[in-house]
Amino acid sequence: MCAVWLVSPRRVGILLIAGAGLLSRGLIERFHGAGSSGALIGIGVPLLVLALAGLRGLIAVTPGEALVLRLAGSYQGTVRRPGLWWVHPGARRDRISTRIRNHETGMLKVNDGDGNPIEIAAAVVWVVEDTARALFAVDNYVEFVRVQAEAGVRHIASGYAYDTRGSDIPSLRENADEINEELSAEIAARVTAAGVRVIESRLTRLAHAPEIAQAMLRGQQANAVVAARHRIVEGAVGMVELALDRLSADEVVELDEERKATMVGNLLVVLGSDHDLQPVVNAGSLY
Repeated sequence: MCAVWLVSPRRVGILLIAGAGLLSRGLIERFHGAGSSGALIGIGVPLLVLALAGLRGLIAVTPGEALVLRLAGSYQGTVRRPGLWWVHPGARRDRISTRIRNHETGMLKVNDGDGNPIEIAAAVVWVVEDTARALFAVDNYVEFVRVQAEAGVRHIASGYAYDTRGSDIPSLRENADEINEELSAEIAARVTAAGVRVIESRLTRLAHAPEIAQAMLRGQQANAVVAARHRIVEGAVGMVELALDRLSADEVVELDEERKATMVGNLLVVLGSDHDLQPVVNAGSLY
């Protein structure tokens, strides 16, 4: 049996006024010797008691919250619609916020898929959908979400490497969108038992642990230098080829294979070096 009724507060007020009026009139007539005082008091007292009980059952529900009702130890229903309601006077009322909440995990130290320690944190946006499960299925649904969110972040972080250095294997750093989607699904599956829906989950911090940060930074710097030198060499070779083709097409000078080799070596040194070079003018013959 549901403990919620749509009873107008005005009706409860009318009962209260009527009961008080009859009781007052009965008391007045009793002191003045009227014969109907006993009947008026007998009607007025129950009406007054009923009206006071009615006032005890009035509840106000504000937007963004729900009221879970229990009567005699059993779940009776949830009031979600804002307004003034009347419920069973003996029902226990538990208010649960249905607003969107944001939880940010603390800084977690986890070993990634390669076994390297990393520091990771995430923000989880969630909302209570099933108020009965949130109240009765778990001991504390807020704490439950916190613990399960951290467990989900640890599980996802341990399944991927921090960085795969340009390979096709997904990594935490290079595949942020895919990782966030998987993280949301992971946490949502964990908190379903508490009647909670996960709206969004995103990594807010991702870094190497301090004990290996310097070593990993040197590795990243070395990879960056190699990649940069690779592009420089590719550009230098293209420029040398262009120079030789233009010299041959315009018939500026005829170069044998040995002179071409010397010219190519000099151009590659000039174009590929990352330092300023001092030119040397050869006034004599190559031979």
